Amino acid sequence: MPSTPSSLTDKVRTFALDGATASAAFLRGTCVFISETGTALFPGADRTLALHDGVVLCAAGDGQRLVTGGDDGKVMEVLATGEAKTVATQKGRWIDRIALGADGAVAYSAGKVAHMVPAKGEARSFTAPSTVGGLAFAPKGLRVAVAHYGGVSLWYPNAAAKPEVLEWKGSHLGVTYSPDGRFIITTMQEPSLHGWRLADGAHMRMTGYPARVKSFEFTHDGKWLASSGSTEVVLWPFATKDGPIGKQPSMLAPSASGGRVTMVACHPKDPVMACGYDDGMVLMVRLTDGAEILLRAPDASPVSAIAWRKDGGAVAFGTAGASAGLLEF
Repeated sequence: MPSTPSSLTDKVRTFALDGATASAAFLRGTCVFISETGTALFPGADRTLALHDGVVLCAAGDGQRLVTGGDDGKVMEVLATGEAKTVATQKGRWIDRIALGADGAVAYSAGKVAHMVPAKGEARSFTAPSTVGGLAFAPKGLRVAVAHYGGVSLWYPNAAAKPEVLEWKGSHLGVTYSPDGRFIITTMQEPSLHGWRLADGAHMRMTGYPARVKSFEFTHDGKWLASSGSTEVVLWPFATKDGPIGKQPSMLAPSASGGRVTMVACHPKDPVMACGYDDGMVLMVRLTDGAEILLRAPDASPVSAIAWRKDGGAVAFGTAGASAGLLEF
């Protein structure tokens, strides 16, 4: 990493939350932070909203809404207007994972059971072979990838057929589709990623991480998969039909202190990403040449959330130390 990267730290607006940052998001351009204590903060309006009677365990946003799950068994939806509604309640259960689909659909899990709630119509459920580790909607069609021990089940909530199972031994946690729908990738309990090429079921092993990958995201064009888990951002190539099979990753934004990357978020339009580290540093990085801009200096509080506004004109981030920042270009 350059010893003196360009800095925009003086342009970042900072905020204090009432707990660790569970999520950062933009709703119709409006920034919102979710603390682990169940409170939503709208910094532009200096407004807060109580969502959960307990700890927030998961969250997902799509630019129109932000959906959260907590240990109180509630699935809550927040809109840019500051309104909130209850999507579902699982009494006595924890909501472990959340995913958002097209047309207002929400998927969430409690233990081994995955649920899908459409904007209109009847909710559906699927019992996985073990505790659900991750959920993801396919880019097209109503299909949900459910990660669990032993692989991923491809569940069609509106079909009677049994889900197709992509098998690989081990505990699969986070899951995502590539933007073109050709690949499915999971994070593992071990420090690695695993993937499948859906056309023929070919396996893709992505290893070499010193720590478990907790954050990963495809670039807007689907050519790269950015991931945490190392002292640098690890970028796996997906531009060809073989994806990363037989290829080595690229590495960007190495930490000068030896700290590990905790969060990655790709710009919605350009070859740029934001990444956070376990020492609190936040960088903006250009993929084409590795140029870096400092957004937040290290302060020993791990970065726990990063999000871009849909037009790419703002980025928000938060830490486990209950601090948050917003940069508008």
